[in-house]
Amino acid sequence: MTAEHQRLSDSADSRAAWRRWGPYVSARQWGTVREDYSADGDAWAYLPFEHSHLRAYRWGEDGLAGLCDVDGYLNLGLALWNGRDDRLKERIFGLTNPQGNHGEDAKEYWWALDGTPTHSYASWLYRYPQAAYPYEELVRVNGRRGHGEEEYELADTGILDQDRFFDVTVTHAKASPGDVCVEITATNHGPDPAPLHLLPQVWFRNTWSWGLDDRRPQLWLDEGDAGAGPVRVLARHHELGSLQVVAEDSPVRPRVLFCDNETNLATLYGEGAVPEDYTAYPVDAVDRAVVHGQADACDPRQRGTKMAFWWHVEQVAPGESVTVRLRLTELQGRPDPETPLSEVVARRKQEAVEFYADVLPEGTSEEDALIARRAFAGLQWGKQLYLYDVPRWLAGDPAQPAPPRSRLDGRNKHWQHLNLAEVISMPDEWEYPWFATWDLAFHCVPLAHVDPWFAKWQLLLMCREWAMHPNGQLAAYEWNFSDVNPPVHPWAAWQVYAIDGNQDRDFLQRIVIKMLLNFPWWVNRKDPEGSNIFEGGFLGMDNVGLFDRSEPLPDGQRLEQSDATAWMGMFCLRMLRMAIELAREDPAWDEVATKFLVHFLAIAQAMEDVGSGHVSLWDAEDEFFHDVLVDENGHTFPLPVRSMVGLLPLTGVAMVPNWVAYELPDLTDFFDGWTSRRPELADALLHTNRRGHSLRTLSMVDRGQWRATVRRLLDEGEFLSPHGIRSLSAAHRDGITVSVHGRDMSLKYVPGESDSGMFGGNSNWRGPVWFPVNALLVDALRNYGRAAGAGETVEMPTGSGRQLTVTEVADEIEDRLVGMFRPGPDGRRPATPRHHPSGELWDAHPTFSEYFHGDTGAGLGASHQTGWTALVAHFICSPDGIPNR
Repeated sequence: MTAEHQRLSDSADSRAAWRRWGPYVSARQWGTVREDYSADGDAWAYLPFEHSHLRAYRWGEDGLAGLCDVDGYLNLGLALWNGRDDRLKERIFGLTNPQGNHGEDAKEYWWALDGTPTHSYASWLYRYPQAAYPYEELVRVNGRRGHGEEEYELADTGILDQDRFFDVTVTHAKASPGDVCVEITATNHGPDPAPLHLLPQVWFRNTWSWGLDDRRPQLWLDEGDAGAGPVRVLARHHELGSLQVVAEDSPVRPRVLFCDNETNLATLYGEGAVPEDYTAYPVDAVDRAVVHGQADACDPRQRGTKMAFWWHVEQVAPGESVTVRLRLTELQGRPDPETPLSEVVARRKQEAVEFYADVLPEGTSEEDALIARRAFAGLQWGKQLYLYDVPRWLAGDPAQPAPPRSRLDGRNKHWQHLNLAEVISMPDEWEYPWFATWDLAFHCVPLAHVDPWFAKWQLLLMCREWAMHPNGQLAAYEWNFSDVNPPVHPWAAWQVYAIDGNQDRDFLQRIVIKMLLNFPWWVNRKDPEGSNIFEGGFLGMDNVGLFDRSEPLPDGQRLEQSDATAWMGMFCLRMLRMAIELAREDPAWDEVATKFLVHFLAIAQAMEDVGSGHVSLWDAEDEFFHDVLVDENGHTFPLPVRSMVGLLPLTGVAMVPNWVAYELPDLTDFFDGWTSRRPELADALLHTNRRGHSLRTLSMVDRGQWRATVRRLLDEGEFLSPHGIRSLSAAHRDGITVSVHGRDMSLKYVPGESDSGMFGGNSNWRGPVWFPVNALLVDALRNYGRAAGAGETVEMPTGSGRQLTVTEVADEIEDRLVGMFRPGPDGRRPATPRHHPSGELWDAHPTFSEYFHGDTGAGLGASHQTGWTALVAHFICSPDGIPNR
């Protein structure tokens, strides 16, 4: 057992000592729903970036390489100044949704370099320009570009030419659970000497300005400071107790600046808005002191609720580095102070190497090991403290102006049970600084390889009574909890259970019970005709269809969705698999298994035969599954688009373990009896004999449909790209138009960024490669190849004459996905976004984007969404898939 594995074994609790401090600070708190108290729900406008350095946030904090305790009371983050910017660089800048021609978009470059699950070691790199940051230019140029044009990025401004930037690396290393060492190193990569100000900041989250708790924590300079040696700042908090932050006196002794984490009311609202007893040193005082030279901006008493250590290096020579160090220590149970900070960093770094050497399979190449470790690092840095009490947010705070009554009829009004105060795995640090339930389910699969307890806890957290709706719905995401995300929780739970060694039956039982509450919500709300053909709605795949699937359809129309129905078939199969696993030790679960067996057979029969309106979702002529639009008179209109919607029925497949026949005879007898009474349902059971063994497979599609769909899947002129499976067939490059009731609707294959404003225009499912659905398809192919397709071969690519087994096809798709992150012949990785410059300083770093160009593999969308793209680490750690399925 490595040292990190030992720490993990002692940390099976969200408040375990080793989890108490971590990189839980968001990269963006401004522009979030939680901070929006407007009447119109325009979160971007209510608290824009221009206010972010002037306002005290209500529900969280943000910063560069932020570190905080599990409750977010005390925060430590980095600020920088190059002597030219018009403000301190305290947080990541990006465009709001209305400002960007493809929606919100971070306009900075940074990478998560390393991270262990207990945050005993973590490293993060930020690329800081030496010239004045072009805030106005980025907003102006993007504002005049349309959806058909590329985004204007920081590198396009020329500010990074000739490597005129500092690489600033922030490292966290814990000597013990309450003793955190922080090392900050800045390297000048430019051709000329350049000035640099390093300002690590320490501050308390403002919990005292809202009329709920007037206890005020305090930071102050140690009265015994003699003006030489390390600088010691003390802290006291009613929950955290006493702490200290010590800054080394190298390369020079830092100055200290103190103020209060309170809104600058005078600047925002005028002097008349400032109460008499209000602080004279609000939150932006450090910025005014350093950048604007206001000598009286900070508190001369050297105390407050926010402070900064200020190192000023007049010139950093080309190729040279400067390093500063701090140490945050809880004074109760203080660890051995004799362990030097540099030794702690070196020791934890080596332990991280040992930990990942144990996690990664033997024989993993050096390059793949780097890709996996960077993906895991992104997941660790993507853990963020999420605070949101919806009733309190709707009602407002006693000491603040009451929100407009219109808020009570606005966003999330039906989620007044929701009250979260947890560290949650976020899609990314900046663009999605809030959880999305289906994203999180995919995060948990790679997380299970390094921190199975956290993965299981995250899946269960989404189902707890303070998160899941009383009606059984899982919250979608902060902008609209009531939206509909695909039901992938059972799939992820089984993956996590298997990765963890098929041993935690308590977790399996708890997740199945919670999903028994979620399943009826789908049946009652999304199958109104009782036809076993589901409607779904948005289902995560933004603009995949001809119209916005989140919006109500006119004139009583409804959309019977191939993907919604496929998701529910997969839901049933995973619940069946988990139930029969539990039934091995407790026969009471037999009846849960039969429940989901019956549901699955009915869904499979509806897909294969007819849905409501007597039209099949399977188009025999096109040999593909399609959505069907049904009008108020029951007339049906198949929508002949070949998209990911029609591939998802492949995921409705599961092998029935051979032990079921003799360990669970009642279930076997029930199945035989049920299908004898309803013989039309028996088609969903596929039999195969392989090497003397009888293999049984439950499948939503029959063998003919499967082979026809897979032919399209593996056709390079349709779904198969050099980098995975596209979300829309490339056969639609010239577009397709469908007429329904005299209304023409069109779409076409768009391999890159969206060419429309649907869903904000920052997400595109009309051609690019997306990791989550690719992972589902790869898993489905493996399941089919191990059972119904055992020994069979298919042509890959279609038309090539090259025959592969089904599991070999899964291997190759997986390899194409991983290959996006491997360096090409020119050293550049295909997954690198097009706007990243080339060269050694850039090509060394894998990047993890939200989705990828359908032809080139270049990263698109959110530029730091390790989140579900971290599934690449799962592929590397499980090259043959998950055993013991």
